[in-house]
Order: sequence, then C-alpha cells, then structure tokens
Amino acid sequence: MIQIYDTTLRDGTQRKDISLSCNDKITIAKKLDDLGVSFIEGGWPGSNPKDVEFFRQAKNITWKNASIAAFGSTCRASGNPEDDVNIKALLDSETPVCTIFGKSWKLHVLEVLRTTLPENLRIIEQSVSCLRSKNRRVIYDAEHFFDGYKDDPQYALETLKAAVRGGAERVVLCDTNGGLLPFEVGKIIEEVSAVIQIPLGIHAHNDSDCAVANSLAAVHAGCSQVQGTINGYGERCGNANLCSVIPDLQLKMGYSVLDSEKMKELTEISHFVSELANLAPDEHLPYVGHSAFVHKGGVHVAAMRRNPQSYQHIDPVLVGNQMSVVLSELSGKGNILSKAEEYGLDISQSDEVSNALNHIKKLESQGFSFEAAEASALLLVKRQKKDYKPPFELLDFSVNVQRRQLRGVIAEAMVKVKIDEEVLYTAGEGDGPVHALDIALRKALISHFPIISQFHLTDYKVRILDGNLGTQAVTRVLIDTQNGSHHWSTVGASANIIEASWLALADAIEYGLGLVASS
Repeated sequence: MIQIYDTTLRDGTQRKDISLSCNDKITIAKKLDDLGVSFIEGGWPGSNPKDVEFFRQAKNITWKNASIAAFGSTCRASGNPEDDVNIKALLDSETPVCTIFGKSWKLHVLEVLRTTLPENLRIIEQSVSCLRSKNRRVIYDAEHFFDGYKDDPQYALETLKAAVRGGAERVVLCDTNGGLLPFEVGKIIEEVSAVIQIPLGIHAHNDSDCAVANSLAAVHAGCSQVQGTINGYGERCGNANLCSVIPDLQLKMGYSVLDSEKMKELTEISHFVSELANLAPDEHLPYVGHSAFVHKGGVHVAAMRRNPQSYQHIDPVLVGNQMSVVLSELSGKGNILSKAEEYGLDISQSDEVSNALNHIKKLESQGFSFEAAEASALLLVKRQKKDYKPPFELLDFSVNVQRRQLRGVIAEAMVKVKIDEEVLYTAGEGDGPVHALDIALRKALISHFPIISQFHLTDYKVRILDGNLGTQAVTRVLIDTQNGSHHWSTVGASANIIEASWLALADAIEYGLGLVASS
C-alpha cells in the first residue's frame, strides 16, 4: 500500500494566483478524504490566521479516511522547542499528525540558518521529540535533502538519523528545488534505505519537469509515501501532480493506492479543485485533462474505431474521463462517423461523409477551426444530409456605426431572414456592431422561436490570423452560448470581422434551436 499525502492546501496554495478561503480548504479537504488519501496537510498554523481557523474547524469534523496534518518547522537555532512559537502553534492545532521540516543541506545550515552543523542536528531531534512527547505522530520532511546529499552524503544522513532518534514515524526526502532527474533519485534512495530503517517518503517539485517521474522512481526504489498536490499546483513550477501519480502507481506499477471506484473520481476532483482555485482546468493534463483522450488525426480515429486500445494507453473510464473525437483539416471519414455517432446523428451515406469532410478541410484552410466549436462542426455535418432543413435562412445583413455628438458611438444593424416562406426584415441598435447584429437577429426570430430569449451569449473571442497582413488579416470569432445547463461553442472566420461574427452568431442560434427540438 502506498500512502498518498496531499499538500494541496498548503504547498499547492503557494502557487502564484491561488488563494483559497478557509471554507474552500475545508470543502477540498472533505473531497480528498472521500477520495481516500491517507493524509491531508491543512496548512501552516504558525504562519497565518486562516490556517489556524482551518484546524479549529477540522478538529470538529469526522474524517473517514485521512489523517489531518499540520505543517511547520523545527524550533529556532539556539532555542528550545518547548518555548518555540512555531512548535506551540503545531500543538495548538490539535491535529493527530504534525509534519515538520528541517535542514539537510550544509549550505542552508551555515548560510540560511547561520548556525552550526551540530546545532542543526540538535534542533531536529529535540523538535521531533517534543511533539512526540505530546502524543503527536510526527512526519519529518528533510528539506533540500537530495541537494544536501549530493553535497555531503554523511551529513545529510545524520540529519535523518536525528529525526529518527527524536521519534519520527517517517522521513520524507524532499527535492525542494525540483532539479533532480529520476535516475539520481532512485540511486540516492536505495543508498538511504540501506542506512535509515524507518519508512521513507518523497516530496518532489517540478522545476525540471520531473516531479511525477521522480516520485515514481522513488517508490520503485523503496519509498512508501508520496507527497503531492491535485493538478500539480505549487510554488514556481509546481509539485508532483497526484492526478498523474495515483493512476501511474495503481494502473501501471500495480500498487494499491485507491479503491478502483474512487479512482474514477480523479477527473471530477481535478476540475473541482481548479474551479475552487479560480483557475481554468488544464485541458492537456494526462489522465484528467479534457484532451487526454481526444483524438484528432484521421489515421488515429480510423484505428480507434476498430480497437480503442490502438491509440489509448488506458480505458479513460478508469479515471472518470472519456474518449472523444474532434473535427479538423486532419480528420478522416472516421472522425465524421464518430462525431455523428456521439450525437446520435445518422450519416451513413458515403457522399454525406465525404462532403462533410471536404467542407471541413476547405473551411479550415480559410481560417475556421472546429476543435473548440463543436456546435458549428455538428451543424456542418447535419447540413450534408439531404433531409436536413435549417430553422431559418440568412438572406442579408447590414451594419452602420456612427459617432453622434450627444450619444457617442452607436451601432445599428438590419437583418433579413427567411422562415419557411416568410421573409422577415428587422433592425436593432447596440453598443457595437456585433451586439446590434445579435439584437436584430433575435428580434427577427423570437416570434417564431420564443426559446431564444433564454439563449445567453457567455463569451466572445476574437483571434487575428496572419497578423502580418494587418487590417486585411482573416479574423476568427468564437462564441460561447448557454441555455440552462447546456453550453455550446460556434465559430466564424472572414477577412471581415462583422461577417465572421455574423456566421458564429447564426450558428449559435441554429444549434440551440436544434438542441431544444431534440430534447
């Protein structure tokens, strides 16, 4: 059994742009406990009032799987742990586990702490012993251990022995600067294991992009605890990403880490934590990212349709993710068929498939991109079916932008559409040309399709392609629309930004109407 020690709530919050409230931290901790991790490090009670409040609330919660740990440092040099403010804060947190760090690298002892090597050993041993005397379980984090070991192996080992003498139940070897490579980690841990008889753990940072690999190498060499964070959040380049470490250990290396049903919640908890941290989920994270099992190349998709193992290293269901296919200029017929099947659309005629594929390739060469605009992609496929009838037909539009002395800049749009045999001609005024077009189009359609009053434009993105062409460059417009719990994205592209916006707007309305009709 490999213990998972989650430090998202402490080390993870040291990432730039992350700030969690106490309520956020409690909410995440409950999720982690339900997931089944062994330890949840709640914070550093000696550093800020928020963490003190977290531990005050945490002690009144019944934790099903995890032990709550408070983090801190050894006592100050030349001081006694019984009188140390930081040690007292750890004890006051009333957690069953205290994790303290100390110096393993002579550089830090001599130049950062500015004390002697023997004094550093004393404060490590006595700090651990003090906490143990108060019936706390103690995990000792050997900060900068690997750098210290490479500098002076004998002294680095002496720091671990001091923690063992003090009564630590485990020592964790930290690659604090994140600069080691996996083969170094494995070799050093094997050497340490021959000397230190209590269980070892690994705490890896990602500054050389090896935190996950280093954690796996450490387990392979004998460590039985991995410290890390959800999504790899952490200071600088982050920490070992538990959303990769956990499935790597269990699915690839055969270790028991989580219940297999709980493993299926990894994707959900990854996105949950990113939302609470107010960060966009990283779509390209292994295992849990939206793109982790997305297939684009036509050759890949054709093979996947015959055997999903051909281009997937695991079944995405094992980690709560799913396979999907995107349409692009790299697509083959398999992409079209897979996307149609995904949406329950019958497009079995070979000419329909070929026409859709050729149309996609042509439009992408003109600046369209359907990867982030599945609604437009699906409409394109639907339009190849001979029996498809769009809910409305675009005939004409015009936009006039004026600056008036009393009202400032205003935009007016006129739209002509056809519904069945009825031609409708309406106008709208808005803050800008796209806003005016949106108002005019809705005004023309709403009497026939009242539901569009519930379609809300939630995002509008503009990207200039071939910017070296200046004002003649093609513009790509992406529009996100929402109706209740349904979200969809559409795309338009043109050398004229108004036309690009018009195409994306029209697709957004047409797709939404089709969505309502099929529900």
